[in-house]
Amino acid sequence: MDFISIFSIFILACFIGYFVVWSVTPALHTPLMSVTNAISSVIIVGALIASAAAGSATSKWLGLAAVVMASINIFGGFAVTERMLAMYKKKER
Repeated sequence: MDFISIFSIFILACFIGYFVVWSVTPALHTPLMSVTNAISSVIIVGALIASAAAGSATSKWLGLAAVVMASINIFGGFAVTERMLAMYKKKER
């Protein structure tokens, strides 16, 4: 695939992701965060495999950037999920 095709797919995925996330009701945000964490873990595995198989240094740096960004998404998702679940706990008096 050429760069324009891959970039077009990336832009379309960004728009679809934006509209999916903003159209989900607040009650479904926690399951959605769990799904995005699972997808991010798949991205980490793919980035590790792709960067290990690549021979150039640029590919390895891009793989490192993908791992870092997916890790931020995973840890942020866990933090947001923890905060949302804490909102539903009973408060002790």
